[in-house]
Formats: sequence, C-alpha cells, structure tokens
Amino acid sequence: MIKLVEIELSKQEQLQYSRQIMLTGIGVDGQKKIKNAKVLVVGAGGLGSPVLQYLTAAGVGTIGVVDNDELAISNLPRQVLYAKNDIGMQKAIIASKKLVKNNPNVNCIIHNLFLTDDRVLKIIKNYDIIVDATDNLPARYLLNDACIMLNKIMAHASIYKFQGMVSVFNFKKGPSYRCLFPFPPRSPKILESGSAGIMGALVGIIGSIQAAEVIKIICGVGEVLSGKVLIYDMYNNTSCKYVLNRVDENFMIDELIDYEEYCKPSL
Repeated sequence: MIKLVEIELSKQEQLQYSRQIMLTGIGVDGQKKIKNAKVLVVGAGGLGSPVLQYLTAAGVGTIGVVDNDELAISNLPRQVLYAKNDIGMQKAIIASKKLVKNNPNVNCIIHNLFLTDDRVLKIIKNYDIIVDATDNLPARYLLNDACIMLNKIMAHASIYKFQGMVSVFNFKKGPSYRCLFPFPPRSPKILESGSAGIMGALVGIIGSIQAAEVIKIICGVGEVLSGKVLIYDMYNNTSCKYVLNRVDENFMIDELIDYEEYCKPSL
C-alpha cells in the first residue's frame, strides 16, 4: 500500500533494523516503505502504548499521536509507555517525547486534542493508515466514517475484560467497522467498558497484534485481518477468527454527524 520511493537507509538504519530486513517479504525495500509511511494513532492509552512503541521501534517514518487526556495513576498498570512522574501530564506530549528519544529517526507529530467531526478529516487526510486505539464508541464510528470518506485504512482493536478483538477495515474493498457493528449498542453497560475492568497485560498482546497488522499492510506481506475478526481470550488462552463480509451500503457515507448524540444509550 505504501509506494516505494527514492529513499535511502543509512548504514546505522540498516544495522538497527537488520532483523526486520532479514525477513522474507520485507527486506531493504520493505524497510524503505516503513520509513516512508505515515501512520496516525488515535488514542495514546492502553492499546496506543504498545502500538506506538512498536511502530517507533520498527522505524515508521511519521507517526501522529492523537490524545487530549492527562495521565492518571489508574492508567499505569496497562499504559506502560508512561511512568509515575508523568501523572497529570498530557499523554500525547509525553508519548511523543519518549518515542523520539527511543528512535530519533521517527518524526512524531502531536495532535493534543479531542478528535471531533469538524476536525477529523483535516487531520487524517495526511496519513496512510489510521490506527483506532480509542476506548469509546463515538470515536470509533467517527473514525470509521471519516476513513470511508477519505478512503483510508483503519486498523482497529478493542478490549473488554479478558478479551481483545483486532480487525482491519476499509482495506482493498474489504468490510468496514459498520459491517461488524452497523449501529451502536444502546445498553449503557456496554458503553461504559472501563467500569468492567481491564487486564493490563492484555492490551500489550492486542496492541502488539494491531501494530503488526500495520507493518504488514505497509510492506504488503502476510495475511492482513481484512474480512476477518480475531478474538483472543486471555482468561482461557484461546483465540478464534470470524469471517466478516462487506456490506456495500455501509460505504455510502458522504457526511459526518454528531457521534456523541448518535451513540447515546437508551434509558
């Protein structure tokens, strides 16, 4: 999906990414694609932490970080990008500083804001792949519809208690998030997933899979989770994949709406 351009890898980069370059399907050309890629990660929390760290370590050239939350002490068990002395600081700002420190070759762009229908198109148009690492339904439907309007790939993951889900939407005429969930559920219990509890290690597993899907898409290697939904159950240590079919009417989107109102639960 990412075009191979006239871009070179320095000797230091060739050494740094040598284990990736050795892989069949990646090689030097694949690493150049990774360096040329622009990926936007929406959400710098539990899922965003491993996604951002692994995309940075892999050498993705431009990484955008969207988040306007401050780090809280209750975030630390699962948001391992941060430390206790970061509490009270803006996640997007802290994350970008740590990522660039870990890999100075990466251009990290901070979007320290709440993603809304009046600004999402302007932001995501500059990126090749959009990573949905959000934790709420309005943001997921907003991202899905915006990605459809701009024909952007959306790598999605979500967590609930001991279970995680990963899929890739809007990839090579594959299904979208609305093909999985045409309409938001109306139960308040479903919308308040944070109150159900989250196993910290689970977000590391699911976020790592999500990051791997992004790298596979960039390099054009392997079987991408498009038209498939991967479910991993940490409690029973089981996993399964479900087939997801495209529904063409879910792609007939030409405007964005008020997603907070759209996803409001029924009383």
